[in-house]
Amino acid sequence: MDYIQIGRRIRNIRKSKNMTQEKLAEIVDISLTHMSHIETGSTKLSLPVLAKISRALHTSTDELLFGKAQPLSPVTLNRIAELFEHCSARDICIMTDILLATKATLDKNR
Repeated sequence: MDYIQIGRRIRNIRKSKNMTQEKLAEIVDISLTHMSHIETGSTKLSLPVLAKISRALHTSTDELLFGKAQPLSPVTLNRIAELFEHCSARDICIMTDILLATKATLDKNR
């Protein structure tokens, strides 16, 4: 685990949301000093605190741990295209609605 990189991601996302370190620490219910140490990577991050930070920043723990999601591979894109190849327009609309609802639910639960 690269705690320095995780801390940088937390700091960058926090700043992109115009949130102070103090406010994030308050929401997560940790001391400002502890938050500072997390952002500099000088302390290890517990799973409960990581989960609270991700919720407070409205982002996924994956993004905090690993960075932005990588684009889908051509193989994955082809598999998805194959699923839609022999569908009717109605089926495609239904499948798209299901995907959008699933994505919204996943985003809401992060």
